[in-house]
Amino acid sequence: MTRLGLLALATALPGMALAESHMDEGAGGALSYGERPFFLIDAMEDGPLKEELRSCQGQSPESTAFSIAHRGAAMMLPEHTKQSYVAGARQGAGIVECDVTFTADQELVCRHAQNDLATTTDILVTDLAEKCTSGFTPAGEGTDAAAECRTSDITLAEFRELSPKMDASDKSATTPEEFQGGTAAWRTELYVPGAELMTHAESIALIDSLGADFTPELKAPSVEMPYDGLSQEDYAQKMIDEYKEAGIDPSRVWAQSFNLDDIKYWIENEPEFGAQAVYLDDRYEAEDEDEGLIDPMDPSSFKPTMQELADMGVNYIAPPMWMLVTTDDAGEIVASPYAEEAKAAGLEIITWTLERSGPLAEGGGWYFQSVTDVIDDDGDTYAMLDALAQDVGVVGVFSDWPATVTYYANCKGL
Repeated sequence: MTRLGLLALATALPGMALAESHMDEGAGGALSYGERPFFLIDAMEDGPLKEELRSCQGQSPESTAFSIAHRGAAMMLPEHTKQSYVAGARQGAGIVECDVTFTADQELVCRHAQNDLATTTDILVTDLAEKCTSGFTPAGEGTDAAAECRTSDITLAEFRELSPKMDASDKSATTPEEFQGGTAAWRTELYVPGAELMTHAESIALIDSLGADFTPELKAPSVEMPYDGLSQEDYAQKMIDEYKEAGIDPSRVWAQSFNLDDIKYWIENEPEFGAQAVYLDDRYEAEDEDEGLIDPMDPSSFKPTMQELADMGVNYIAPPMWMLVTTDDAGEIVASPYAEEAKAAGLEIITWTLERSGPLAEGGGWYFQSVTDVIDDDGDTYAMLDALAQDVGVVGVFSDWPATVTYYANCKGL
């Protein structure tokens, strides 16, 4: 069968649900890989992995919890929108992420950061611009254009007036209209028209209807807490309460936070949700009081240690991809000391974020920094994913284009 025939077959056939899936075919529609996985496979160096992935071209897409939609399908659709979540689920992501923050009237909404409205919505070219924490400042000699607009600057009703856009800005802009640009060439604005912002509660209903599960991230507030009487603990509880109010079983929710205190709060106060709480690890940015910046490849320098985290009741840890891998003497991508120590402590590992770098010809950027010397083209996307799955043993991978991970997981039976 030809490539086009295989793609047509993959598009036409509905996905076969995972054993524990709640897939409603009417909500998300038939699953589809699209073209990208095949493009990446064609770009790979010849070898056993390429041949294995090629051999799976006739498979039918199946939803899998190994594939996690990072902000939806944010490579090509505006992040944290209804359309982006639907696209992620249609690409077989068994888990879809809503980053959670709050408005001025303390309503929970899906945004990657409380202060990202200037780059992810059209707020600067609306009347609501006057409410921004810091209004638009044009580029000048030696300075970039800038603005800061927070969800906490506006009410939920006002949030609903905004239109989403691709997360980008033109740093050379001299007007708010020019600032709306800046989308990377390897992304697109084709799917911006008609995209819809979402509250956290609306995302729960949508993702449930798509047959996927949930990984909400409690975002660090840009405002000082408590905020108008809302404490950090209240905020953490409010997010969980919206799942309870929607009747969602805790086994379908992987609540996340970079704040270890949030994880500990859920473990103590909502143990059914705390059992699957995911500690997003950014300790590579931490500093030791005596020794300065810690060594990200020396997990013994991390405080708390992996074993201490496990002893607290933490079961899931999620560092960026580069922390989990290094290269051996043969130039192969292998598990890092960080990964080995996390596994030794019995921690389940999730990682982020595949398909968030542009073309990989120049080493893959931030997400590939520990293996950049062996990354030279887009085909290495699957070399990285294979190392994470087989050598590290991750249980899930966030991706800005979930079909890439779904195809691999289906082929490998994950």
